[in-house]
Amino acid sequence: MSLTTTTLSDGEMLAQFRNPVTKEKAYTNIIRKYQEKLYWHIRRMVVDHDDANDVLQNVLIRVWNGLENFREDSQLYTWLYRVATNECLTFLEQQKKRTSVSLSDVESGLSNRIKADSHFDANKLEWKLQLAIQQLPEKQRVVFSLRYYDEMPYEEMSRVLETSEGALKASYHHAVKKVEDYMLNH
Repeated sequence: MSLTTTTLSDGEMLAQFRNPVTKEKAYTNIIRKYQEKLYWHIRRMVVDHDDANDVLQNVLIRVWNGLENFREDSQLYTWLYRVATNECLTFLEQQKKRTSVSLSDVESGLSNRIKADSHFDANKLEWKLQLAIQQLPEKQRVVFSLRYYDEMPYEEMSRVLETSEGALKASYHHAVKKVEDYMLNH
């Protein structure tokens, strides 16, 4: 990672992005800064590594095409997470349509992918947690992931998901209860 990636603020990188001479370099720096976080956010939603990479590529294309119109009403990473979350939801919806099955069948398919992983051990807590998370409804899964793994504050999450903080707190509370129930009973 180059020194410039760590020393430039998001605002400075956005200013560089708007300059045709430094646009590509700025984009590369932005992606370097956020790519790993975005990948893991996406991976937790779609489970499979290859699918996560495909969704991430779509996110990167959307970011390239949309960054020029980013108004900086929110922080850059908030906008990036919103783009990534929307791409995940679109991907899951397409999976559902492509296989013409219900979302619960897609979700059980995601659980099966977790179990098929060569490192899977049903007795290990992190694997049980992954299976528990896959049992959650889509929206709760997003909220749980952003709060539990990314430790995103509700205020920020509210901007990413365009939902009230109160609704997000309730959704997270319900998700935690469902995860706890799953962990105790499986």
